[in-house]
Order: sequence, then C-alpha cells, then structure tokens
Amino acid sequence: MLKPPYSRYSRIYTYHIDGMGIPSLDDPDLIGSWVEDDKTILVFHKPKTDLVEKLCQQYGCQLFYQADIDYNDWEMGHEVVPFTIGPLTVAPVWNEDPADIRIDPSVVFGNGFHPSTRLCLETLISYCSELGSEFTGLDLGCGTGLLSIGLARLGASSVVAVDYNSLACEVTKQNALYNDVQKTIQVRQLDLRKELPDTGVDVVMANLHHSLLADLFNSPSFWKAKLYILSGFMPNEEEHLLAALPDQPPAFLNRYSMDKWRVWVLGDI
Repeated sequence: MLKPPYSRYSRIYTYHIDGMGIPSLDDPDLIGSWVEDDKTILVFHKPKTDLVEKLCQQYGCQLFYQADIDYNDWEMGHEVVPFTIGPLTVAPVWNEDPADIRIDPSVVFGNGFHPSTRLCLETLISYCSELGSEFTGLDLGCGTGLLSIGLARLGASSVVAVDYNSLACEVTKQNALYNDVQKTIQVRQLDLRKELPDTGVDVVMANLHHSLLADLFNSPSFWKAKLYILSGFMPNEEEHLLAALPDQPPAFLNRYSMDKWRVWVLGDI
C-alpha cells in the first residue's frame, strides 16, 4: 500500500522467498508482503537485496526469485488511469480529477483497473436496478476492494469482502476508508477451498481463477444468492466451467466480454 513518503508507484522490486518464517517488516520502502504456496513475497519501492539476504540468513529461508518491474507492467501491462462506467468514475488515489471511487491499486492480484474487474463493475451497474434498495452483496476475491466499494456506492446495505491474500484484505480495508464505506464493508481473510462465507445474499461477485470457480460450483452452499456475476476466466476456460455447473444451476442470464476476459451472469431475478 502507499504510505508516506510515497504517493504513487513507479518501479517495484519483488522478492520471492522459499519459506514462511519471515515476520512483518517495518520498512518505509515496503509496499506489502504476503504468503502464497508456502512462499513469502515481499514488494518494495526500492531495491532491497541486501536486506532480503540478511532476512533469509536470519530465518533460514532462501531467495529464489527477484525482479525489477515497471509498475504499469505489474498486471499484464494495463496502465492505471481513471475510467468511467455508467454513473461511476474510478481513479487511482494519486489522480486529482473528480471521481466517485478512489483506489490504491497496490500490488495485489486483480487490481481494480484490470479488465475483468471493470467488466464485473459494468455488469453490476446494468443489473443494479433489479436488486432493489439496500441489497446485500458478497465479493469473493476482493483484491483492491473496488467491487465491494462499487456495491456500496450503488446502494448495498452490507457487503462481505473476502480474499485469501492478506495484503488484499489490508488494501480493501484501506480503500474502504478512503471512500468512507468502512461501515458497510466487512473484510474477511478466508481460503475459499476450506471455508465459504454465507452466500445467502442478493448478489455474489466472484472474480476468481477458473479452477477455484469450478470448485465453488461443486458446492451446494455456493448457490444461495439471487444473482451471480462471475469472472476471472477466458474463452478457453469456459468449457471447464460449464462442465462444473450443477445439474440444476440458476438460470444463465447473460455473457459479456472485454479484452479476452469473460463474465457470466446467473440468477433467478
């Protein structure tokens, strides 16, 4: 996340460490860290090779990958610039133009300016009038929290935002504060393959890897919501997802595309 003295991202320096024993760091140049597949990922604004090597020696870990990346190349080369969909303009926190939602995109997977996230937000806006007033929402794979904040801006009375990535949960909380919707959004860190939050809501937003979506499709407790907006997959992955749907899924309402990404809309509304 952005912390003083930093007000935006330029180059980022990533270090992948084999091991989970490194504690939280208090370093002014640290953007964030998280654990993934028994590995620790550290991301900084400046090179920190010496620091990382000392940490590995101290905690018995091994550095196996490092990279120096332009921030705009972090997520498939998509530049982080303001965009407008329907009634909502979304901008990064460093942009000074008027905006309805301001986001620190950080370095979490699926930042708020990725095409699949925009596609989900556009789809939500198109179905929002059918959800009624003060609807409830569930955002699975919340990333930056953009979709959760979008739900709140569009009238949700409560939203549960879920991510496995600890940094994503921190970023979502901070972005909720930026947009003064922290009382509407409850953030939970969960492994969805082990624990599924209550899906008995008006709308489930799930922008997830296709293999995780397929696992969720096989769980009867996933199918309790009125409306599902599902994304995070490409055309070659749709057949796998179709095969994973239950025998009697909710009605297939629509399918949209943006930059090779797909979104499905299912529901009974």
